[in-house]
Amino acid sequence: MKDKTLIRILKVLFRHKILLFLAIISSIIQVLATLLIPIVVARGINYLIGENNVDFTILNGVIILVLLLGLAEAIFGYLMQYLMAYVTNNTVKDIRDELFNKLSNLPISYIDTHKEGDLIMRLIGDADQLGDGLLQALTSLISGLITIILTLTFMLVVSYQVGLIVICLTPLSLLSAYLIARMSYKTFKKQASIKGDLSACYNESFNMLMIFKSYNYEEEIYTKAKNINNDLYKIGVKAQFLSSLVNPTTRLINSLVYASVGIYGALRAVSGLILVGDLTVFLNYAQSYTKPFNDISQVMTELQNSLASARRIFQVIDEKIANYEVTDVLTEVKGEVEFKDVNFSYVLDKPLITNFNLKVKPNSKIAIVGPTGAGKTTIINLLMRFYETTSGDILIDNKDIKKLDYHNLRDNIGMVLQDTWTFNGSILENIMYGNNNASKDDCIKAAKESQADSFITRLKDGYNTILDNDTNLSEGQRQLLCITRVMLKKPKILILDEATSNIDTRTEVLVGEAFNKLMQGRTSFIIAHRLKTIIDADLIIVLNKGHIVEMGKHNELLAKKSYYKDIYEAQFQKIEDL
Repeated sequence: MKDKTLIRILKVLFRHKILLFLAIISSIIQVLATLLIPIVVARGINYLIGENNVDFTILNGVIILVLLLGLAEAIFGYLMQYLMAYVTNNTVKDIRDELFNKLSNLPISYIDTHKEGDLIMRLIGDADQLGDGLLQALTSLISGLITIILTLTFMLVVSYQVGLIVICLTPLSLLSAYLIARMSYKTFKKQASIKGDLSACYNESFNMLMIFKSYNYEEEIYTKAKNINNDLYKIGVKAQFLSSLVNPTTRLINSLVYASVGIYGALRAVSGLILVGDLTVFLNYAQSYTKPFNDISQVMTELQNSLASARRIFQVIDEKIANYEVTDVLTEVKGEVEFKDVNFSYVLDKPLITNFNLKVKPNSKIAIVGPTGAGKTTIINLLMRFYETTSGDILIDNKDIKKLDYHNLRDNIGMVLQDTWTFNGSILENIMYGNNNASKDDCIKAAKESQADSFITRLKDGYNTILDNDTNLSEGQRQLLCITRVMLKKPKILILDEATSNIDTRTEVLVGEAFNKLMQGRTSFIIAHRLKTIIDADLIIVLNKGHIVEMGKHNELLAKKSYYKDIYEAQFQKIEDL
């Protein structure tokens, strides 16, 4: 998997192959300038023959050439660094975009079965780790490999004996680095996983802070986070220890290379076979040759960590999405909805919805009631295709929703949930969410219909008020904004899942009137626990354990001994004085 992960990263890198090629060319020029400097310096040293025997004309030329080579080395070194940073940041951006796009398109079932904090960690923390390690590794690897190849080539040209000494000792450095990196990768993979668990724990803690405090659960959640953090510490120490072995090991072997070249060159210089300037060339090249091994070993820790993070990112990107061929489209929707032999289960061996059949006529107002866990919200989730049915079909205007494009399906359905949702932005932007073609006048009209206009106009900046953590809106007011969105959208099919649960009684009556107006000429599904809101429904469906146990109008169900009647009387019976 590690090798495949690296190959996938390289494929994304090669999307920017032109800039990558320019970076490599810049690195080659930089290295060539670096390697030519010792030769030029050696030439200058060789002209320092003795006291009062120096050719300053040639020596001045040598100094100027060294300065020019140094300038070229600096310019092209900077250019290489800049291009590498540009390519790396764009690579990480591409991978992060692909990950976010995948998360946006994965079914709700995937999101529900994975820790929110862990997914955020992959999107932000793991992507950042990938970028940091990739930049260091690319810069060191490309520059290092070019340096190694060119230095070895120069060595063989200057003295093939020196080149052979280096070639014989090099495999020891490579083998030690490979073996240690292989061991450390497993620990970095485990470390990345624990980071995800810790992120999930922290995310849960902040999201449920009021609950923890109300149950005096602070000590328990602190202990849980502390234990995960302790596990992260232990695996982190192990990972750092293993990866840190690379650098001293390669330094030891590279020191042997440098010493061997120095001893061999010194013996040849003493024997008069080479000049002192040539000896400085050998030593400089030996140092230039060994330095990339040390640099590469130093970034091995980051590289292993980055590969582990990339693997977690690609795990999500590789998630399969059930693809159905889009062969139909909803146009001029009437609003007829039919469930045919629908079966569904969240867990394979625990069916929830079994043989569910229902046919809803256009423009009907359908109420769905039943105890918690009966499958009310699940029916709505299947209609919206947040989840896919295990078997059976759901039809809108006799068209199988599996054959429809997601956007086409959901464009024709409006949904208001019990949980409110607003994002950082103006109130007007919140209302226009998903309705970008609407005008401000349209938004104001929808807000008046939903009874939201009265509180919006009382705010200092009205519809331009920015909603953020400092904006003091009640849950009920935020719910009114959610309702206004649907008012503005005016879909053919409505889904109201306890849509007025966070609104005070007076406002609920006003919103109910607005909803009644909105539901005219539309098919509406209402999930309700407060039965007074569904008394006028065309059809009330009572669910229990995923089955329809009874259905009918309000008066019909009350007229007979029914499950619905028991629920209704439990809510509205008066306590008699004893």
